Amino acid sequence: MADPTKTDADKYKVIFENERVRVLEYRDEPGQATSPHDHPDSVMYTLSSFDRRLIAGDGDARDVSLDEGDVRWLDAQTHSGENTGQTPTHVLFVELKEPRPSQAGSNGGTLGPS
Repeated sequence: MADPTKTDADKYKVIFENERVRVLEYRDEPGQATSPHDHPDSVMYTLSSFDRRLIAGDGDARDVSLDEGDVRWLDAQTHSGENTGQTPTHVLFVELKEPRPSQAGSNGGTLGPS
């Protein structure tokens, strides 16, 4: 598993962790991109509005635009991303450490937030 705090340590920071969850803060600037990394099932809370392109491990891409204050579910996935907008990105991720029983070990969810 490619941990985003290792692949993109300049953008992801652990702000809380215990045996059940890990909370990450993410920040970037327009034009910046991330290396491929993994996320378990997570809840995402946007602290700023932003536009970005997400690219799955298989090359499938999806453009997303999110507003400040949006809360979204993020299925477990591997992706990279690029800030394609004109504003910085600021997001909190609450990563679940326990996989869903029906999808343990699966990476077949939706790319990006839903």
